[in-house]
Amino acid sequence: MSFPAMLRRLARLLLVLAAPLPVAFAAPPAIDLDVDLDPGSRRLTVVATITPVPPTFRFVLHESLAIAAAAADGRPLPITAGEQQGSLRRWQLPLPAGSRSLRVEYQGTLPALDTRLDHRQVLRQLPPMAAVEGSFLPAGGAWYPRPAEFFRYRVRLSVPGDQRALVAGRLLKEELPLARGDRYRADFEFAHPADGIDLMAGPWIIREQMMARAGAEPLRLRTYFTRDLDRIKGLADSYLDETRAHLESYAAAIGAYPFRGFSVVASPLPTGFGMPTLTYLGAEVLKLPFIRATSLGHEILHNWWGNGVLVDYASGNWAEGLTTFMADYAYQERISAAAARALRLGWLRDFAAVPVASRQTLASFRSRTHGAAAVGYGKSAMLFVMLRDLLGEDAFQRGLRTFWQEQRFRVATWGDLQRAFEQASGQVLTSFFRQWLYRPGAPQPRIAGASAVASSAGYRLRFQVTQGAPAYALRLPIELDYGDAVESRTLSVDGAQQTLMLAVDRLPKSVRLDPDLRLWRSLDAEQLPPILRQWIVAREARLLQVSALPEVRAAATALAGRVFEAPPREIALDELRRVATPVLLVGLHAEIDAALAAAKLPPRPPDPGQRGTAQVWTVPGRTALAVISARDAAALSALLRPLPHYGSQSWLVFDGGRAVERGIWPMIDPPVPVILPPDSADIRKRLATNGRHGGRRGCSARSRAVFASERFSRVRLDCRARRNDAPCGTVPA
Repeated sequence: MSFPAMLRRLARLLLVLAAPLPVAFAAPPAIDLDVDLDPGSRRLTVVATITPVPPTFRFVLHESLAIAAAAADGRPLPITAGEQQGSLRRWQLPLPAGSRSLRVEYQGTLPALDTRLDHRQVLRQLPPMAAVEGSFLPAGGAWYPRPAEFFRYRVRLSVPGDQRALVAGRLLKEELPLARGDRYRADFEFAHPADGIDLMAGPWIIREQMMARAGAEPLRLRTYFTRDLDRIKGLADSYLDETRAHLESYAAAIGAYPFRGFSVVASPLPTGFGMPTLTYLGAEVLKLPFIRATSLGHEILHNWWGNGVLVDYASGNWAEGLTTFMADYAYQERISAAAARALRLGWLRDFAAVPVASRQTLASFRSRTHGAAAVGYGKSAMLFVMLRDLLGEDAFQRGLRTFWQEQRFRVATWGDLQRAFEQASGQVLTSFFRQWLYRPGAPQPRIAGASAVASSAGYRLRFQVTQGAPAYALRLPIELDYGDAVESRTLSVDGAQQTLMLAVDRLPKSVRLDPDLRLWRSLDAEQLPPILRQWIVAREARLLQVSALPEVRAAATALAGRVFEAPPREIALDELRRVATPVLLVGLHAEIDAALAAAKLPPRPPDPGQRGTAQVWTVPGRTALAVISARDAAALSALLRPLPHYGSQSWLVFDGGRAVERGIWPMIDPPVPVILPPDSADIRKRLATNGRHGGRRGCSARSRAVFASERFSRVRLDCRARRNDAPCGTVPA
């Protein structure tokens, strides 16, 4: 689970004319905002001052806001509203030549906060919204005149005394209300290049810790929690303690924290965002115990990757993958090797669920959608897993620190990352990054067959490896199973079809390809039983209703609209066998069981059985069918909010709107048996007695014939007759 800051940046980029991103900053313009917000009436009044002002300054404001006055260097300007663009209105003020500063006064009544929004709607571009229970003015909501692509800012906030407000940045001054009718005021500054301003307000209680740092100014750590959250014993303190621990850990691994504080802010919306110096998380999400170890760490780390080093989105978003690797994946590694493998399997499952036509290159990843997330988070994080395996832990960590030192508060690219790791490791990584960044999809390596030939030193294993064309250059992990032990090896593969050889001391029974899942690759449908994400991202979704009750059909239709990203088309039961695209079968318990029997499909599995008020499962062996079985229409309606969150699961049991059980069907990964030719044992005995030879006659004719028949790529016959101790058929190192 993560809450990407990247999304709000992308929304803001839509509000300005396209311009090349600088790789470094000289003196970005500054905007000074005096903000008066009354959440009760939703009234917003702002005075904005921009210095220096661009010679031609065009900007947009939300349609709820109107300019009351404007002046350039103190001289009043005529005001003319431009064209309407959706919910935005474009403004262009006639600036006299040589104007240094622009002052704009504007006001309006903001839209009401819509707490009915689900997480998908929140992740899209939001308008500025206000309410007593919480106000959110996102940077992409056009609530202020954006002076440039990157800028500095200072914001003075004023809200009623029972409210608190903040923006990202350093808290310079704070005035608490002392008497009834007093207002809360806070003054914030962001002195580094910023790409937007997000404003949040709410009826919060503030808790604070100061975090000492050797040789540096202490950090201000805060929680802005609702009264209900603040009443939960120890919750605020635990967030402050975990924040401190994350900051210390990442600073030790990367470099000093680049800002002056960090705040955890409760949101009335069902998801959240990460901004420089703070994270804005749903109040219900904050109650979940695992959030402090997972999502909190992810958002804190974004203060290095994404906010401390900014992303050149035109060349690809590297920050989400690196943050996922160093936060979410590192957390699983600390739990256990099995937990880390499960997360890698989850990335590969998610990718396998994305239709081939929807798969994009990693270099083209910009924002989070269900399909893009499998690449921008999963593939990107796996790139760093593979890179660390290639370089080793020490060189990899040096590369991270080099990247931070060289790119701090600059706009960086994947190429900058590559150069940092090359500098740290001394290796040329062009081919590695090129194939993983600029090729869509993933390789499909397979061991088509494995055989063994006896030698005087043991056995030589022969592997037939395929991966399709054009081939990737892969370090292919394999596992040799001897029955009483396993051994891990790595093969270098760079051909579409390739025969490789490996020398071993004893004969393995079988071999598995990448059993630890350390390689980004496409897994067969047979290997990966289906997960719900295959239905969520389906391009041509189908809905099969088996209930005649109007209230059940209405609930099923609404639920399908929430599950599928594309509108589904309804089909009848007799069409099921003819449909190849994902089908969602919905109905009541008895109706579902009857429909499965009539279609000669597998019956309801023991997991999820008929426990709870509703069950959801995918049908193994037929990846196009998922089933939702409910007790009644109310049980179906209760799934509207939670079900889209469980795309990584194969089956679930719900009690109302709460998932009480869930699981993933096991991965099917049969080993490849190692075949030993019938006469290999006899040849081995001969070699044991006659393999070492003397004189100039060399190997026996029988031995030469055996080894000559086994010549293949990178293996040669080496009968060194001049040395009495040289075995026949030596494999070059």
